[in-house]
This record gives sequence, structure tokens and C-alpha cells, in this order.
Amino acid sequence: MTAEAKKSSVSSEWRFSIAPMMDWTDRHCRVFHRVLSRRARLYTEMVTTGAVLHGPREWLLGFSAVEHPVAVQLGGSGPAELAQAARIAEDFGYAEINLNVGCPSDRVQDGRFGACLMREPRLVGDCVAAMKAAVNVPVTVKCRIGVDDQDPEAALDALAEIVVAAGVDALIVHARKAWLQGLSPKENRDIPPLDYGRVARLKRARPGLPVAVNGGIATVAAARAHLEDLDGVMMGRAAYSDPAELLAVDPELFGEAAPVADAFAAVEAFEPYLAEALAGGARLHSLTRHMLGLFNGRPGARAFRRHLATHGMRPGADLATLREAVSLVSREVPEAA
Repeated sequence: MTAEAKKSSVSSEWRFSIAPMMDWTDRHCRVFHRVLSRRARLYTEMVTTGAVLHGPREWLLGFSAVEHPVAVQLGGSGPAELAQAARIAEDFGYAEINLNVGCPSDRVQDGRFGACLMREPRLVGDCVAAMKAAVNVPVTVKCRIGVDDQDPEAALDALAEIVVAAGVDALIVHARKAWLQGLSPKENRDIPPLDYGRVARLKRARPGLPVAVNGGIATVAAARAHLEDLDGVMMGRAAYSDPAELLAVDPELFGEAAPVADAFAAVEAFEPYLAEALAGGARLHSLTRHMLGLFNGRPGARAFRRHLATHGMRPGADLATLREAVSLVSREVPEAA
């Protein structure tokens, strides 16, 4: 393989991914998203090093083989602890270890990790170097363009320079600042303005570094546009709230057929996993809550959501409950707006 071909292959690992989202991208969600795209790279919710080292590992890190390629996102700032957690995650079979340098929540700041690490790029570099020495899978960083009153040009360049020297395999950049005081985590996802140009400038300055962009990307068409300048795109809330959009990922971004024909076929393809999970003691609501936006835009979508929200919570709710909800949705293809 030529150097250029190898670089293209490595970069394509991050061509399209679904963001790690707390309380959302659990193992059930990831299996459902895999039904919709074979090629999307999936990420766990953030897991702290303390939880990995001292908590119930199988519950925290266990996943189904059908989720691959799937990466784990770690939260922490201690190089030794991150290296140990990374080794544990690699042993579980994860394809990538990602370090969170972007979450702005108070809890994360109190633990000295997440977005506040934008102020400590040398520490981030030490963390990356420790994880790289500990594992054989790629080690990546997800960050912001800066925090608070930092200059995004200087802050992002400083972080990139240090993590590249430490051997980072890719950088995923949420194209907003994070305001650590005065804005909630939810507000930090919307209020700071997006600056996609800053991420593109980073890529131009470091052509050998795989760079993916995150933040405000709601459609596969928008993702495709970003790929003119960058190696990858990470979609967040839109992938969760409008999961049928993921059916366009494989055809539009990888030139391959979608795994299933439409949203109705996606439900059928997901049913065997649902049946197994229900037999193992899972509640229907914990499984189907990730599907509530699947039929957005179709007549009956609201009735589908209402039926699952009402009946899916009840003891004994099963696949019949889901099928009843699906029967409320029109199979007519909605006209384009």
C-alpha cells in the first residue's frame, strides 16, 4: 500500500461518526444505529477513568459485536489512570480510545477533565502519550476550538501541536467555544457560534492529521459538504432525534447500499436484538426510547411516539407493543417540502 493510500484508508475511519452523547448513546442505541448504517463509526457515552477502574466494567463497557466499528470515550486527566483504562477498554474489543476534551459540565470541571483541559494542552499531550504507549488501537481527542476568553486560533493550534507530537491518531473538533461559567451544557451546544472555518484552517495547516468536525451538522448532505475540506464529520443530536437520516450515510458518503430499505425495515431488522434484550430482562422503553424520532415527517409519527411513551413504559410491554405503534404510521412516502 502506498503512503497516500494508507493515509486515505486511515482518514476514512473517521469519515462519518455519531457523537458520544450522555444518556443517549448506550449499547441499545448503538445497535439501533448500526441497523441504519454499516459504515458509521459509533461512540460510547463518556466513561470516566474512575468508573472504568473501580466500577462494574461489564455494565459500563460491554457491547455487542454487531456495533463495530465502535470507540470508547474516556473522561479523565491522569495519564497513568487513562493508560490503565485504555488497556481495559482495548481488552473489551474497542476499535479506538477517545479522550474527552470538550464536555463543559460542572461535574466534569470539578474532576479536572473535559473542556477545561483546553487550558492545559501539555497535560492532554501527556495523557495521549500514555494511552498510545499502552494500547495498539488508535487514540484520538475530541475537543472544542477554545474555552472562555481563549483565542481559538492560538488555543486550537497549541492543543493540536502537542497532541500530534504525542502521537494522536485523529482530532475531532466541536467547532464552538465552550463557556465554562455562565452557560449550561445544553446552552454550550447552541449559544457559542459555530466556526467551521477554524477547523478547516487547522486541517490546511496539518494535512497529515486526520481532522473531523462536529457541531450543528443536521443532514448527510451537510456532512458531505464538510468532507470537501475535512477528513470526517461527526453528527450528534440530529442522528439521535432524526435517526432515519442515517439511512443516507452509506449510499451518500461511502457509495454503498443502505443496510435496510427504509425506517419500517429498520424496525424489523432491530427486532431480533429487541427480543433478546427483552428476554434478558430489559424494559421495552429502555430499548425503544432511541427510536422515537424514526418516523419524523410521516403521518402518524406523533401517534407512534405517544403509543410507545404510554404503553412502552408498562410492565410486560413487548414486541407486540412496538408493532402496534408502527401500525399507526403511514407507509406512504411523504412529499418533499
